[in-house]
Amino acid sequence: MRFSRRHGTVDLECGVTTNLTSRQNQVAFSDTFFVATTRLLTRKDSGIKDFPDLAGKTVVTNQGTTSERLLRKMNEEKKMNMQIISAKDYGEGRATLETGRAVAYMMDDVLLAGARSLTSQPADWVIVGAPQSSEAYGFMLRRNDPEFKTLVDDSMSQVVKSGEIKTLYDKWFMKPVPPKNINFDFPMSDAMQKLYATPNDKAFD
Repeated sequence: MRFSRRHGTVDLECGVTTNLTSRQNQVAFSDTFFVATTRLLTRKDSGIKDFPDLAGKTVVTNQGTTSERLLRKMNEEKKMNMQIISAKDYGEGRATLETGRAVAYMMDDVLLAGARSLTSQPADWVIVGAPQSSEAYGFMLRRNDPEFKTLVDDSMSQVVKSGEIKTLYDKWFMKPVPPKNINFDFPMSDAMQKLYATPNDKAFD
């Protein structure tokens, strides 16, 4: 991430920001570096296997997210009578789930994998459900700066083409990460492999 000391502005935002067509009116996005899908985190013995199983149950998601919008739309259109809790952040969402105030947590699957790794007993939890949306994560940068975008995209392309991306992925998502040696246990999806074969900056919505 580069900063301008003079103006206090950020040139490149590196986070889990979804590339949306609506956002492209204000900012530009790099080629997509990660594809996430919205699913559910629940206890293995909860009986929740897919979204229809949530009828009449309490579900938690994060406020202002795609997951919240989809969950409320599903609840209204399918008359599922769900009680939806909107958590302010991931910590609150995980705590709501782990303490039994909700039977499932809906968010991007990679974020759910992170939440699972922070529970007291990660092996007790499972990510389930047919994906309700796909999220294209990209580095966010200012519009109308094609030279900088090219620099960012070319740098990412080098990491992908060299095979380094797979080494990095295995290191952070498939092996214990110091200092707590937490393992996300999150295999690379087919969508991710296709993305790395043909990088692009397309929004999914």
